[in-house]
Amino acid sequence: MKLQNMKLQTEQIIWGTLRLSMGWIFLWAFLDKVFGLGFTTSPEKAWLEGVSPTYGYLANATHGPFAGIFKAMAGMVVVDWLFMVGLLLIGLSLMLGIGVRVAAYSGSLLLFFMFLAASLPPEHNPILDEHIIYILILLLIARRPVGAWLGFGGWWAKQPVVKNKPYLL
Repeated sequence: MKLQNMKLQTEQIIWGTLRLSMGWIFLWAFLDKVFGLGFTTSPEKAWLEGVSPTYGYLANATHGPFAGIFKAMAGMVVVDWLFMVGLLLIGLSLMLGIGVRVAAYSGSLLLFFMFLAASLPPEHNPILDEHIIYILILLLIARRPVGAWLGFGGWWAKQPVVKNKPYLL
């Protein structure tokens, strides 16, 4: 019995850490684009400086069969806001363990669109791309009760707004 509990705790730590890691990927992208922290986004290209957080990617990095569609969206204010709010909410949700299912599915959709925009065909590997790996991880996270592991998901599940609505977990 003790070994089984230890195995369960180890599994919970791994899944919780994986959820936190995926959340940090989204949250960090948001922070870097808003403040221009100098990693992917230089300070002069920060959203706070009035620069579109989607323009560079959509205008220059897109290729493949859907490039025209995504290039046409480059720099659109509504696209910038949807992208940035999506990064923030997906990241926070995964980090806190609240609304993990919605965040995991939303994150998968966002990553899929990013894959369609710039990764068809995959550039560095003829079969796989990191967007696909992240999507698979998020879909696995959506199927597990990982919000309660190293997060506030247990508390969230008891809230009246969430009770009997498993899609909000």
